[in-house]
Amino acid sequence: MVFPVLALCLALSGGSTDGSDVTVQLDTAEFSLLFRLPFGSHTRMFLQEVTKACVVNERNGLGDSPENIVIQKCSLFKPVAQSALLVPSTGLDPATRDPEFQWLSRYRCAPPQEAGSPTLRDWNSAPGTWPACGTIGGGRYPSHKKRWGLEQVLPQGAGSVLFRGGAKAQTNFRLAEVARGGVAEWGRHARGGRRYEELEEAGREMSAAAGSRERDSAGGSNFNNSRLNEKGLLVDQSSGGQDKPESLLPRQNKSKSEITDMVRSSTITVSNKAHMLSMQKFGLRDTIVKSHLIQKEEDYTYVQNFRFFVGTYNVNGQSPKECLRPWLSHGIQAPDVYCVGFQELDLSKEAFFFHDTPKEEEWFKAVSEGLHPDAKYAKVKLIRLVGIMLLLYVKQEHAAYISEVEAETVGTGIMGRMGNKGGVAIRFQLHNTSICVVNSHLAAHTEEYERRNQDYKDICSRMQFCQVDPSLPPLTINKHDVILWLGDLNYRIEELDVEKVKKLIEEKAFQTLYAYDQLKIQVAAKTVFEGFTEGELTFQPTYKYDTGSDDWDTSEKCRAPAWCDRVLWKGKNINQLSYQSHMALKTSDHKPVSSVFDIGVRVINEELYRKTLEEIVRSLDKMENANIPSVCLSKREFCFQNVKYMQLQVESFTIHNGQVPCQFEFINKPGENSFCKQWLSANPSKGFLLPDSDIEIELELFVNKTTATKLNSGEDKIEDILVLHLEGGKDYFLSVSGNYLPSCFGSPIHTLCYMREPILDLPLETVSELTLMPVQTEDDGSRLEKPMEIPKELWMMVDYLYRNAIQQVGCG
Repeated sequence: MVFPVLALCLALSGGSTDGSDVTVQLDTAEFSLLFRLPFGSHTRMFLQEVTKACVVNERNGLGDSPENIVIQKCSLFKPVAQSALLVPSTGLDPATRDPEFQWLSRYRCAPPQEAGSPTLRDWNSAPGTWPACGTIGGGRYPSHKKRWGLEQVLPQGAGSVLFRGGAKAQTNFRLAEVARGGVAEWGRHARGGRRYEELEEAGREMSAAAGSRERDSAGGSNFNNSRLNEKGLLVDQSSGGQDKPESLLPRQNKSKSEITDMVRSSTITVSNKAHMLSMQKFGLRDTIVKSHLIQKEEDYTYVQNFRFFVGTYNVNGQSPKECLRPWLSHGIQAPDVYCVGFQELDLSKEAFFFHDTPKEEEWFKAVSEGLHPDAKYAKVKLIRLVGIMLLLYVKQEHAAYISEVEAETVGTGIMGRMGNKGGVAIRFQLHNTSICVVNSHLAAHTEEYERRNQDYKDICSRMQFCQVDPSLPPLTINKHDVILWLGDLNYRIEELDVEKVKKLIEEKAFQTLYAYDQLKIQVAAKTVFEGFTEGELTFQPTYKYDTGSDDWDTSEKCRAPAWCDRVLWKGKNINQLSYQSHMALKTSDHKPVSSVFDIGVRVINEELYRKTLEEIVRSLDKMENANIPSVCLSKREFCFQNVKYMQLQVESFTIHNGQVPCQFEFINKPGENSFCKQWLSANPSKGFLLPDSDIEIELELFVNKTTATKLNSGEDKIEDILVLHLEGGKDYFLSVSGNYLPSCFGSPIHTLCYMREPILDLPLETVSELTLMPVQTEDDGSRLEKPMEIPKELWMMVDYLYRNAIQQVGCG
């Protein structure tokens, strides 16, 4: 189908936090689609595929023609509509191959069909199969002449986009009401299943046992659980409907106007500058180049400070009841990066055994609303393990320099594996500096400090991040330039009773109290957090308070106050600007803690990088050239004079090796079965040479009855070229020439019968003609004179034997 009008517009969403960073509006004369896509390589590939399917008709010229495709471009995190490119077009090019969207192949599946339901082929078949639908790249989209209005609330649920060839992209095509109205939100999600009650429940139990869950993990949206909604879109019903557990129903009914899913994997996060070192793989050479670039990093980078906000809050299973700005943004400059961690997000049994909890989106929304109002932020990653959640935001202008984003979880709770305790971590590359942020919730109770130590060690040993190059080993936490560790570490104050602790707090004798802090004692003993640094504790302990007040715990247990919530760091060029608790927030029995850092990040100077890379490549080329095997040959041309039948002739030459060990061998020429002709041999024909060593090669020429016939007739000559090959080096060519003296040996008897003169006295043309001549009969009318009865050579031999053999001793 050809669209008479097609407009593809790119813009940016407004608001303080961009859940999605690229808004794409696709207009035709019949319908309008609005997409919200996460920034990254997959979005760019999607737009490139759509653009490639369009016809560029230069005859129409550029202008405001309704038949133009309008592609409005803007930088990824810059003001909207900086420039517009008008591409004349009559629609989608029928001659252009439909976009295959090969990068979505890992999400493809082939679910069984329900009775009476259309097959994937039906969806992509001839026009008219489904009314009010148009073909885009072989898929089907609903056609409505009115724009899907912003006031319209679209039903939501995990869905699918069908592409050419029946491939179904499991992209959780969620239709949600967002702040600016109904928008098709494109994000990856981990829900779906064919038999909800069985598979979903089993999946939840397995996930709880594994102790991990990542919001952006790819999952399968099931075709059987999908139906057409009132707008004609294919919507997966597996995440909603009557089969949904009642505990999760409030989440479905909750308005998520400001919440968008921009959780991205590292395969989507691409930064040109941050990936300057990600060159094509050339094996060992590529490894050497990267190694030299790392060694010379200071030659092409400079250190630039970025402001990091690191916050941790144990919310005791509560929902947000107050604004988080006093914690996240009050009294500070707008940070470049936010790292916000929560513990005990949800203490219910459902949160422990099931994938989802409504508290996740509640706190995500609260954090998004509490970010600094003077800047716009993009959410880079969200990772949650039961009640432990970590959020990473960056300023929009820095998002293009974020790359290699990965997130992992480690459960250390029940049986040492469950997710009620443990850690979550996000690692990423900011410009040319690798950063790892860890949020952990360690074992509770004052006497369990050794268990806390073991939890820390388990997180460090089991937390491993996959690298972009799958051939490389996974990265551990300590393999990063900067490590930020936050969370409810649960280390308590020991050897002091509750009243003594409270008295020291009233006197603000924090340093005296700090001497009894378990974490300080364990770090000094080098049992945990070796190499980490913590700022001075100038605030009162953050645990335990009566919920909703600033009063210490008055419950029956009457817990002693303790600095459970901490922030530590490890790395170079890190300057802590503040480290404090926030007493204004009273939602939990903990107080939130924040720390602001200036962290020096290495930024690449592209011109210096290019020069450094050129120097490394030149040096490597020189080194490679110096290590290419090279030899000297004492002789390359060999001439064998007057070669006779069954008489061996030998020519020799010497191979002198240079400074690189080498292996040599005579190799076959193209189309030949041997490296030399039958009458020639080389000894040795292959071998190994140590540096500065010599070897003598003998070329032996020997003509026997097998090779003599062709040499006699001139069909073959003493001419050959030998190819001496050096492994990893070049080839050397040796020329062999000479002349052969024809003889009766090797000549056919019937040919010798025509030779009345010695064969050496006959012209070569005559010998060749007689040798190739077939056996003649008496009446064949040949122009040649009548041959002899027997060859003269044979008659002479018999005559000699007749006259001389009787004289031999023993004959008679």
